[in-house]
Amino acid sequence: MSDQVRSMCPVCSTSDWNIFFEMLDVPIFCNVLWSDRQAAIDCARGNIRLSFCHHCGFIGNSEFNPELLEYTEFYENSLDFSPRFQEYAKNLALKLINNHDLHHKAIIEIGCGKGDFLVSLCEMGDNRGVGFDPTYVPLPEHKRLGNRVQFIQDLYSEDYAHYQGDFIVCRHTLEHIQNPTALLNNLRRAIGDRSNTTIFFEVPNGLDTFHHMAIWDIIYEHCCYFTPISLSYTFTRSGFNIHNLTEEFRGQFLCIEVSPGNSLEATTNSLTDDVKKTTRDINTFATKFRSKVTTWQHELEKSLAQGHRVVVWGAGSKGVTFLNILKTQSRIDYVVDINPRKQGMYIAGTGQRIVSPEFLQDYQPDVVLIMNSIYKHEIQQTLESLGLNPELRSV
Repeated sequence: MSDQVRSMCPVCSTSDWNIFFEMLDVPIFCNVLWSDRQAAIDCARGNIRLSFCHHCGFIGNSEFNPELLEYTEFYENSLDFSPRFQEYAKNLALKLINNHDLHHKAIIEIGCGKGDFLVSLCEMGDNRGVGFDPTYVPLPEHKRLGNRVQFIQDLYSEDYAHYQGDFIVCRHTLEHIQNPTALLNNLRRAIGDRSNTTIFFEVPNGLDTFHHMAIWDIIYEHCCYFTPISLSYTFTRSGFNIHNLTEEFRGQFLCIEVSPGNSLEATTNSLTDDVKKTTRDINTFATKFRSKVTTWQHELEKSLAQGHRVVVWGAGSKGVTFLNILKTQSRIDYVVDINPRKQGMYIAGTGQRIVSPEFLQDYQPDVVLIMNSIYKHEIQQTLESLGLNPELRSV
């Protein structure tokens, strides 16, 4: 990528896109499973240099190199083993089915992961579905739908424009796309004049990261960070009409519902006002980031000095980022995750072994660091069922 392109916002193409924060030499993949500890420690690394656009409010990694990443079946970021997340996903599927009368319809999912959400939409609404994702792995439980659901192990592109759907869904994929408007423009062209098509996207909420300081969500895989205003701008500029934009999952996610429209340049006062609000968060972010990291370094050192056994609960992006930033190779030995596909594997960059909750019955931790507080209640219930009562701390 040329320096000229790096200095331009990939959403609005203005040059007022400036670096405000750096995280260097980080694992390029937080969600790749490593079966060998040394290979996990020696994983490929890259640099994060976050830039902020003062015109449209978009935030992205201007150092991002997509050629470093290859998404395969070894990429594992499913949250569907959590009862709390299962409840959210089920309720979301039901809401979409009811609000958009998704019965006996054709559904396309871009970035379907392991396919669970698409299967839910098709089962609950008696729909037909096609899912696109290079990380998809055929699962036995999906066979019960027969030929009603098809999975294509590839990235969605204009090559698949001939697949048409009444409803198009894309969850937690747009933030992985270096040029999000390219994907949306391709999608808009594929839809053409079918104005009755409805589109639903879900992405991480940048406000949670940069305003509420959920700093462990900054990872190399995420080259894009959207706030409500920048997400709206991106879709509007790509030729979509926005019908609904909400914050979900206790503000951690943004959900947007759109339909085909005309390409517009949003230069309203509300855009300017919201960008100014984000600017204030950006101006103080680096200082607050260092302060939060220092606080947790001290907390960890204090616990270890007292002889406490400390484990991290959550081997996803947040856990990997926390462990790598705090350089915990010799301080924390284990990371707990309820996803059986992760258990027995190792954390990228730091090499901790990923274990099941049952492992803790023998290990007897004194402190459990919870990487996402929304799961605290279910984690506490699991620990109590195992006869354990460690101190729980939300990171």
